Amino acid sequence: MSANAIEINQGLHEEALDIIFRNARTTYAWSSQPVAPSLIHELYELVKLGPTSMNLTPGRFVFISSPEAKERLLPTLMGGNVEKTRTAPLTVIVAYDSEFYEKAGTLFPLADVRPRFEGNAEVIKAFGEQNGNLQAAYLILAARGLGLSAGPMGGFNADAVNQEFFPDGKWKTLLLVNLGYPDDSTRTPRLPRLEFDEAATIL
Repeated sequence: MSANAIEINQGLHEEALDIIFRNARTTYAWSSQPVAPSLIHELYELVKLGPTSMNLTPGRFVFISSPEAKERLLPTLMGGNVEKTRTAPLTVIVAYDSEFYEKAGTLFPLADVRPRFEGNAEVIKAFGEQNGNLQAAYLILAARGLGLSAGPMGGFNADAVNQEFFPDGKWKTLLLVNLGYPDDSTRTPRLPRLEFDEAATIL
């Protein structure tokens, strides 16, 4: 291959696509097998590589595994989410840092972008939410790739989570994601999805 030739990425094998997409399910019931701390670190090392606008990566992740930390989280949940969170080996609070731009000089040295954000709460919120949620999606896919199952949840009181875990007000909760190994005895068929022509078009 010449130095100027472009190597075409052939994509993942079908087995990998099955693991990440086709065979994966949102998980509600969990086995008792814990998630090793080393795997949590490996998970973050993958998540941080996903693209965000200007590489500013506003997403922040609190991995809750101890019973004591779980007891602090449970009162913030809607009733239907309590037991599946209590029994999940790990719950991740996905938040965004409202002062993410403070690291812009390191993460995006190509230009001084701090003035776009400083003192502009509306822009900070929109940017943080959009890119933080993008990083939450990377978290789910990376977890599946590492052999974990994920159960993302929106049924919680974000203000209560923020007050309990982020009392200084800098981090803002976006999503909760239960992680672990599923109890396959409760596995259910995948619910329907829209067909291409119902949700997409090619122009």
